[in-house]
Amino acid sequence: MKFSVVVFPGSNCDHDALHVAGGVLGEEAVAVWHREESLPAGTDIVILPGGFSYGDYLRCGAIARFSPIMRAVQKHAAGGGYLLGICNGFQILCEAGLLPGILLRNADLRFHSQDVHLRVESTRTAATAALRKGEVLRIPIAHGDGNYFIPPELLGELEKRDQIVFRYTTGAGEISSASNPNGSTSAIAGVSNRDGNVMGLMPHPERLSEEALGGTDGLKIFRSIAVSLADKSAVVR
Repeated sequence: MKFSVVVFPGSNCDHDALHVAGGVLGEEAVAVWHREESLPAGTDIVILPGGFSYGDYLRCGAIARFSPIMRAVQKHAAGGGYLLGICNGFQILCEAGLLPGILLRNADLRFHSQDVHLRVESTRTAATAALRKGEVLRIPIAHGDGNYFIPPELLGELEKRDQIVFRYTTGAGEISSASNPNGSTSAIAGVSNRDGNVMGLMPHPERLSEEALGGTDGLKIFRSIAVSLADKSAVVR
């Protein structure tokens, strides 16, 4: 299985994603510079990592969406290939129209770097297929523009189509204003596209994927991807 991690100018979580996919999971993991015009042969999943692509000028992800590699990324998704956007990668996917909604400044206008709790809302994505609906994970966040917004009429569509993947909750899995660190609409922390092959989330699972870092809840997401794509590959064969 091959993970391709796109590196933009200003990415700072690319090595973390490569380490978890390659060093912890033991899968093939390669870095792809943003100026490339094609993905490596055999790519199973593309990860757009966290960071500050292009210095977050204009809007977070607004410039990165025009990088040459994004044409190949969009083609990969259109063909049913898997994409995972983490933090800045989530912002890029929204800017590119690959995911619904937008990411705004945090409601309190402050940068938040802390652990949060996420409740699994959908298990139809590769990143959550091996998890349980309602399961609560502890994952770190680090962002200033993580306030997910979507109009009320489109929020209903997300609910109906099972596109809300994660919500911010308390450790007990309850939604509250105190557990929503950025003011996101309906406490949404991650969403997918209609087909479920493109997913983005603001928290950083790659930062809590080894016991030495304080826990392995983030590794559950990466393991789910590996298991899901391995199962899909077996069916195709």
